[in-house]
This record gives sequence, structure tokens and C-alpha cells, in this order.
Amino acid sequence: MQQLQSKRIVVGITGGIAAYKSIELIRLLRKSNTEVRVVVTPAAAEFVTPLTLQAISGNAVSQSLLDPQAELAMGHIELAKWADAIVIAPASADFLARLTVGMANDLLSTLCLATTAPILLAPAMNQQMFAQSITQQNLTALSVRGMTFIGPNSGEQACGDKGFGRMSEPQEIYDALSKLFNQQQDLSHLSVAITAGPTREAIDPVRYISNHSSGKMGFAIARAFAKRGAKVTLITGPVNLATPSNVRRIDVTSAQEMYQQALQSAIEHQLFIGCAAVADYRVAEIAQQKIKKSDNEINLTLIKNPDIIADVGHLTVNRPFTVGFAAETQHIEQYAQDKLQRKRLDMICANDVSGGQVFGQEQNSLHLFWLQGNKKLPLTNKNELAKQLVNEIIARFKEVQ
Repeated sequence: MQQLQSKRIVVGITGGIAAYKSIELIRLLRKSNTEVRVVVTPAAAEFVTPLTLQAISGNAVSQSLLDPQAELAMGHIELAKWADAIVIAPASADFLARLTVGMANDLLSTLCLATTAPILLAPAMNQQMFAQSITQQNLTALSVRGMTFIGPNSGEQACGDKGFGRMSEPQEIYDALSKLFNQQQDLSHLSVAITAGPTREAIDPVRYISNHSSGKMGFAIARAFAKRGAKVTLITGPVNLATPSNVRRIDVTSAQEMYQQALQSAIEHQLFIGCAAVADYRVAEIAQQKIKKSDNEINLTLIKNPDIIADVGHLTVNRPFTVGFAAETQHIEQYAQDKLQRKRLDMICANDVSGGQVFGQEQNSLHLFWLQGNKKLPLTNKNELAKQLVNEIIARFKEVQ
């Protein structure tokens, strides 16, 4: 593809049976007139020989951080500056863990720390290793830092297990790499307002009503848009999350505060995405002093909060393309499609939150609905899901322009 012509790509290979696939990836890159340098870890060299990789790439293979000849010219720093992108395929569970904590005990991990080039990771490991919470936390941490994941796929593994953990096919990795260069700053013409997190509705100066939303999905969507150059305003309830790079953040507490900021932002942006878990009700009269424990029961009168996404959807002047979220515990599709039409949305993203899943978790899945169709986005890391969601939103947005 033209996007990769004359690009300089470092292909990193870590230990795992999937390392044999990297030979085909290098061949595809070379076929596109891409300059390739290969870096292998000691474990990777047990699966694919440096001589084979040298023959396919057309360049000497780098193996050791302590190679005296290479380090005469500070070889790892030279490679870090040389690369337009680094793709690590396969990326083992061990390498992902070391990369997460910033270790630099081999050439490849040191290279990743020393470069400013984008890093793409193609995980490959046993399905149980991939499902472990610590692995998922590592994936999230690396994604938050701006690294891109390709896969893994689901299927039969070398050990006989079946599930997620198979490395993506070389063509998939090649296509993702091409897309990276094609997408850089491709949304710089767009402005997006996003709501995220929970709201808190005060009962008295000490207590409040809220929900389990962590804000992770909304922040991931903001990060995905900003990474592609969009102007992003993130209106968030109380969360413990760092502001994504190049995102304007507005902090609010209550649903009414979020409503005021959201309606103002909606008319100033081309897209509005209501991902926040806004409280449906608030206390009619907030106690000025802490309510003392006296009786066995306490009665609170609740009144309805404004419906932010519905009011944005029904705007008649400067109405943005409007995307809502439906977190449901039953009749997911029915309720989502009802909200889509009743609130006059352009798209709605439905997810199943029964049994405590989704809220606060690292993974999510979505079922998207719009008037002309629907699409399921399968369970994956929330940062990866956000990237997929951005693609779908942009596709629908272009259809109505």
C-alpha cells in the first residue's frame, strides 16, 4: 500500500510459537517497499532464526542490548530515532508485563522506551493467560499510554485450547499498520463533546446518591478521537482518571451541572456522545446539615433530573450528530431501539450491565443501533472498543452529511 511505501518499520519479535507468522509480515512489508529492521528477544531466537529474518528483511537482525559493535554508535538509540513505527508481533504476556512497568532489560524493551514512534502490539498467548485480570490491566495501561493493539483473535491454539489469544494474521497486522499512517490526524476537521462518568446527587453535606460508573469508556472514546486529531471536550462526573492528551476537560458533580455544560457544548460541536451514567433522579430538598441517625427509616422525596441526551437529540438549532448509550439489565435490544427513536438519536450503543459487569471493568462489548441498521462490537479492552466505536460513528456521520 502507498501508505507504507518508504516507511521505516522496526518489527519486534518476542518468544512464542506465533513468531513464525512474523516472517510473512516482514515479507508483506518488504513487498510494499518498506524498509524493515528486525529486533528479536533471546526467546524469539529459539523459534525463528536470525539468519531467516535477515534474508527476508534484507538487513542484519538486532538481538542484544550489549552488542559491543552496535553500541559503538549507540545502536538502540539509533534504532529508536530511525523508526517511523514499531510493531511487535508476537507480543508475549511476559513482554507486555515488562513494557507496562517500564523495564529495559533487553534490546526490544529498551527500544520501546527510547522511541517517540507509534508502537503497535499484536498479543499472542494462551487464552487463560490473556483472560487473567493482570494481563487485562497491562493491556489497559499500555493502551492509555497511546499504544495500539491488533487482536488477538479467537480460535484453536497450539496447546489445544480454544479462545482469545491467537496472534492476528500477518495481513491483519499489515492492514492495521497501513491504517495507522492513513489515520493520523484524519479527524482534525471535527469537534466532539463527550460526557463520561457518574453524577452525584447530594442528600446532605455528607451523603449522596450515585452509581458504579468508572468513566473508563467515556475517557477511552475521548482518547480515541483526540488521537486522530479531533477537537474534544470531555464533560465528566467525579472519576479517578487522568485527562487524555489533547482533550479539554470540564469537571462537574451533579446531573444539573452536567446538563448545563452538555447543552452548551452540544451546540458548539459537530458530534455529541452521551456516555455518562447520569442519575435519573435527585433529592427534592437537600438537607443543609448532616441528617442524624434517629429512626429506623428515612424517607427521601426524589424528583426527575433533566434528560441530557434526549434534549440534545431534540435540538432544532445547531443540533450535533448525537450518540447515546443504553446500559440495561434486560430486554437490551428492545429498550435500546425504543430510546433511539424516542430520544431522536442518530445512534445508540447498548450494553448489558446485569450482574455487575461492565462498570469499573477493563473490557466491554457494545451493540450499536441506528435507524438503518445495527452492528455488534465484541468483547474487548475498552480502549480498543473505543477505537472501533469511533470508526462506526464516523461512518454513520459521513452518511448524513
